[in-house]
This record gives sequence, structure tokens and C-alpha cells, in this order.
Amino acid sequence: MIGLQLYIKKTLKVVAFIFSLLFSLSVFSQNKHSFSFSSSAFILDNKPFRIISGELHPARIPKEYWRHRIQMTKAMGCNTIAMYVFWNYHEKEPGQFDFTTDNRNIADFLKICAEEKMWVLLRPGPYVCGEWDFGGLPPYLLRIPDIKIRCMDSHYLEAVKRYVSRLSSIVKPYLVTNGGNILMVQIENEYGSFANDRNYLETLRGYWTSNGINTPFYTADGATPFMLEAGSLPGVAVGLDPGSSQGNYTLAAQVNPGVPVFSSETYPGWLTHWGEKWARPDTTSLLKEVKFMLDSNLSFNFYVIHGGTNFGFTAGANAFSATQYQPDVTSYDYDAPINEQGRATPKYYAIRRLINQYVKNIPEIPAPVPAMNIPEINMQPFSSLWSNLPKPVASVQPKPFEYYGQDHGMMVYKTKLIGHKSGKLTIWEPHDYALVFLNGMFIDTVFRDGGNWTVDLPKTNVKDPVLEILVEGMGHINFAQFMIDRKGITDRVTLNGMTLMNWEVFSLPFDYRYVLGLKPSAIDIARRGNFFKGSFNLQQTADTYIDMSQYKKGIVWVNGHNLGRYWYIGPQQRLYCPASWLKKGMNEILVFDLLETEAKRIRGKETPE
Repeated sequence: MIGLQLYIKKTLKVVAFIFSLLFSLSVFSQNKHSFSFSSSAFILDNKPFRIISGELHPARIPKEYWRHRIQMTKAMGCNTIAMYVFWNYHEKEPGQFDFTTDNRNIADFLKICAEEKMWVLLRPGPYVCGEWDFGGLPPYLLRIPDIKIRCMDSHYLEAVKRYVSRLSSIVKPYLVTNGGNILMVQIENEYGSFANDRNYLETLRGYWTSNGINTPFYTADGATPFMLEAGSLPGVAVGLDPGSSQGNYTLAAQVNPGVPVFSSETYPGWLTHWGEKWARPDTTSLLKEVKFMLDSNLSFNFYVIHGGTNFGFTAGANAFSATQYQPDVTSYDYDAPINEQGRATPKYYAIRRLINQYVKNIPEIPAPVPAMNIPEINMQPFSSLWSNLPKPVASVQPKPFEYYGQDHGMMVYKTKLIGHKSGKLTIWEPHDYALVFLNGMFIDTVFRDGGNWTVDLPKTNVKDPVLEILVEGMGHINFAQFMIDRKGITDRVTLNGMTLMNWEVFSLPFDYRYVLGLKPSAIDIARRGNFFKGSFNLQQTADTYIDMSQYKKGIVWVNGHNLGRYWYIGPQQRLYCPASWLKKGMNEILVFDLLETEAKRIRGKETPE
């Protein structure tokens, strides 16, 4: 019986692949195309071709809105979609791939691009950055103690090779060389900002070509001599992040002559970290930059034309020193021309008017997706984290999440104090936000950024005081040299310099299974870390923003969907909830707050601010 089931499963996979190939050919085979390079231009069907691209990330957009966002991109004057594929969104555990469920179905995204007559620039990594958790690399790599990434490390390359093989089998039918719409494939991303191993880049190119990826390739790097030298390859087109002046293109042509150069990331907006003001770059300078490229007949890609949302635990972080940590907000609105909810902004209309002077027959702008307000939702105390702890694991000293097989969420570390029982408690190092408790009472918080990881532990009359440390991981670093970024307590805990030993460790992944299994209980006001629940009835559904301004720091689920993190320090106070996650009739909202001890009412708002 098992053998028969395996046979049927393999047969269905083959049938699905053939169907996918036939679909791709049916869309493009009526007018087969060729795509290649001259020494300075892209050549489509033996004629120079200017790429005007807008970047979209399928993983950041509900699948129901893919077509709308692609149509919005086309209506701004673009002829191409650039797309990241986030490796860790598709392979959470080694060898367990998901390219079929929800917005993980890359083949469907490519099909819709084809149906809308849009070309594609494929950006598959394996590393992509993108303000995404660990830059798209799977955190399971961090379970290997001595792992080295983005290099010729054998453990790393073994995983990369598996990923490239699997993804290649999905995208191969959509290559322009097979009658599809993928014009080029990017090798790595901004490698010259990280390292200088061209053998690694050549190895990646070899992995793709050996798996049948035979389109032209490109790299993308900042427009500096050292980045271009370390990150480019002979015969591979040069992408500039960004290419904003003639000097950038001249430099790139000198470093890597004989191939086209284009602006692979032209920035209409910018990212925002927690605790910052929203990034709002100047539109005037952007329009000047775009006009320069249009006048010069240069190809370019808007990064991003629409950002979407870092749902769940997908937001990344930046760090440019050993003690710095800058986690990204949940929204990836990015001040892009198309906002988080898919609406055209004034920036969108300004760019569209400019491109319209150079491009004919730009289609009409699609109708906006409806949004709505939701009246006050009466929330009630539901449960305490401390009543929903799993069976602990014994550890001589604390270890990071990843060493316990956990990639995201939270973890509780518990020990008895022997010897020193009060004084200066230091966590070496807390990744990323920790709450300290003594004998079930909240003492203080520790945030990783800045290196101030010490709290004052008060004296107690308890003979064997119990210390508990609840640590929240807020996103693996996604850029530059500090990317080996394990979560939790990453080294040790000391009290007045004494290393504390013999811990119990409780894994709290906060994934769907954990949340589904929560048991109701009284909330714990002394220790904090509580769940609140509410329900609301809808006569109709539309997009909305859940206003969390009355709460402090935590996570929100609507009908089981993780909307992402909120934090009172801002700037984001409202979390985007797409209509597809709501339903007519009764809906449920669940909030976990690290600091709040009282249930507060929640509203749904039509706008993000």
C-alpha cells in the first residue's frame, strides 16, 4: 500500500510539472522570444530592449491580491516584475519544501505575470537581504555550531544545492529560453557588500546552469569599486543598487566590461525600524533620477514598487556593530508608490505621469481594493503564557533557540539561585528582548540594542530564589557581517560575575500548533505575558488595519493568521489585515502582550495611520 501511495504521489508530481510546462508554452509560444546581451544593452527578439521593472514579493502579498498588484505595476508604466524568492519561506526544515500552499506557489505567481504580459526578473538568492528574516536563508542552518554562510562552507553549500535543485524544477518552464517570461536570474545579492569569494559566485552559477537554468544572469551591488569587483562576474550583467548617475554606469563598465549595466534597485522609498520615524524619501530627487534613466535609455527596477507586509515572524533586522540591533517593523509599506494595502499614492501618479512621456499605451489603473473600519472589539483576559509552558529541557547553561530546534517565537530560561541571590544580573547576550522575573515577580526588561544587558536583582527572603528569563526573538539580522545571529540567550547569564548553571528551558515557538493548543487560565498580573481574546461579527469583509495603540508589545492573530508584531515605541500602531483573512459572521482575534495586564479594546481602521 505504501509503495502504491508513493507511486501515485510521484505520478501526480510529474503530471503537475507537465501541465505547468504546457501552460507556460501556451501563454508564450504564439510569439516565442529570445533574450540576450550586447556589450551595452539587453536584446529582446534581436532588438534593444529597455527593462522598466517594479519589484513585488509574493511572500509579502496575500495570493488573492497578486493579480491586482501586478496590474497596478503595469499601469504605472512597467513592463517587468522583479521578484525575490525567500528560501526560508519555502524550506523551514531540511528537505521539506512548500511551493504549493497559499502565497508560496511561485508557479502561480509566474503564470499570472504571464497572463498579464509582464516579463520577470527572478531574484532567488540563496541570500536576498530584503529586510526579511535572515535575508532569506533558513534559520535551521544556525543549528550547526560552526556554520559559515555565503561561502564555500560544505554544510551551507549542501543546503544551497538542494534548494537550487528544487526551485529550478519549478521555474524552468517559465524561462524565456523555454518560451516563458523569466528574462534573467540574479546570482546571490549584493555580495560585494559582504565578502569577496568569486569562487562561491561561480559555484552558484554552476548550480543553476547544471539544473537547466540557461537564461542570462546578473549580479547586483552598490556602485563602488570594491563592491563591484568583489560581487560581479565576467559575462554576467551588472545591476547597480542604485544606478543614479552616469558616473555609476561608467564605473561598472570599467570594472566588468562587455555586459549591460542597469539600475537593479532604484529606491522610491526606504525601510523603517522600530523606534524610528517613518521613512519618507523625497519624491523630487526620485523623479530626477528616473528622468535621467529614461532620457539615457537605461533599464531600471523600482525597489520596491509595492512592499506588502512582514506577516508573522518574517521581518528581519539590521546591525552594523557588535552591540547594535535594529529590528524592522511589521509593515513593509516602504513609502512605495503602491502602499501596503495596494492603493496608488501621490508618488505613484507622479512616476506614472513621467513614464507616460516615454512609454505608449499604459493601461488604466485598476480599481482600489476596498477597506473598512471595524467598531470597537471588546477584549477579555484569556490565558497566561505561564499556564501554557511545555515540558522543559535541562541545560547546564542556556543555549540559543536554534540549538533546541526552534527558529522563532520565545523561550523561557529558568534556574534556582545558589550562592549570589541578588545584585547585578547580566545576560550575555540577549537576542533580542528579555523580561526578567524573580520568584514569579516581574523585575525589568532588557533590549539587545546598545549593549546594556544588566539589571538589578533585588534581595529576597526566599531560601532558593527562582530566576526566569523570557526572551523574544525579533528577527534574524539580514544584512552585513553580523548575520550569524542566533536567538535567545546566546552565551551565559552571570550574577555579580558568577556564571549561573543548571537551567530548565521551555520552547515557545508561537506557531499555529502552539496557539491552537492554548488552554484558558487566569492571567498572571505579577509575571505578565498574557493572552487576550475577543470576537466580532461582520456583515461584509474588506481590508482593515487592527489598531494596537492601547497595547504595549506583542503579537496579533486574526482567525488564526499571524498579523505580525506591534510595539508601543512605534512608529507602527496598526497592523494590516487582508479581507481574505476575515469572514462574514463571527471572527476571532487573539493578542499576546508581553507587558500589558489589562484587556483593552481594539478597533479596525480603514487607513494605516
